[in-house]
Amino acid sequence: MSSFDDLFRQESEQPAPRNDRPFDKDAWKQQKQEQREMVYAMIDDTAQTVAQDGAAFQKYLDVQSRFDRYSVANALLILAQKPDATRIADFDTWKEQGAYIRKKETGFYILEPGEEYQRDDGTVGISYNLKKMFDISQTGNSRKRETPTYPDDRTRIKALMDHAPVPIRISDALPDGTNALYRPDTREIQIRKGMDAGNIFRALSQELAHAEMDTGDGSYRRSDHAFRAYCVSYMLCKQYGVDTSGYRFDRAPQMLEGMDPQEIRAELSVIREAAGEISGRMNRMLSQQRQQIRQEPER
Repeated sequence: MSSFDDLFRQESEQPAPRNDRPFDKDAWKQQKQEQREMVYAMIDDTAQTVAQDGAAFQKYLDVQSRFDRYSVANALLILAQKPDATRIADFDTWKEQGAYIRKKETGFYILEPGEEYQRDDGTVGISYNLKKMFDISQTGNSRKRETPTYPDDRTRIKALMDHAPVPIRISDALPDGTNALYRPDTREIQIRKGMDAGNIFRALSQELAHAEMDTGDGSYRRSDHAFRAYCVSYMLCKQYGVDTSGYRFDRAPQMLEGMDPQEIRAELSVIREAAGEISGRMNRMLSQQRQQIRQEPER
């Protein structure tokens, strides 16, 4: 009969090393502060990069379209650390979902809101904490990247039009080469009839972005928002599976020229918020439709 005593003897002869040093709170706080400074520097550096290179700017829009609920700062962090990420969560969340992080995989940081605090001028600010995340591609259990599913053409366009901020009307009088046009004077969108689904979505999403960014005070100038609306349209197409091969972002460095990182982030926030308003309405309509289908009795 075999003896396995040697297994236990080896363990008792070589006890695991212990860390008897007391916890150094100041050193821990210093380490956290250095990590935060590194992350904030990464945000600024990445903002500068996307402002100077059209290809990098387009990659940022790709990330922001996939993570539309994340802030511009966090989208920039994902772009800098894990640009191909599609679904992210922290270690505990993946564990709760039955997935484990593969060995040798390193996480990446985003910021999450912490506690409120009062500034010296009396205003209230929010502190942000670092949170380590992992992409689904870094998990085991044979998990694969999920293939996104998109609504059909008619449903997608109906969702885009749902609760639009201005009326949308068919027009025979649009200039040549113009598929849709937001008119701030009449607060309506005119769209060319007879177009295919892809052109309708691309043209209409861009003009809806214009309507979304118009505050209605009479000061709206199309030229001030043309690039932003173009970006919004691209993000919505990426999010809902519409062809984006015709979009070009070579002019991005020109549009963002001379801006510091904070100004770049402010510009990106305008784009993100306009896209978020439209996609939010679309998602509510699509969610209601899915719920109705589930509730329909079988025939």
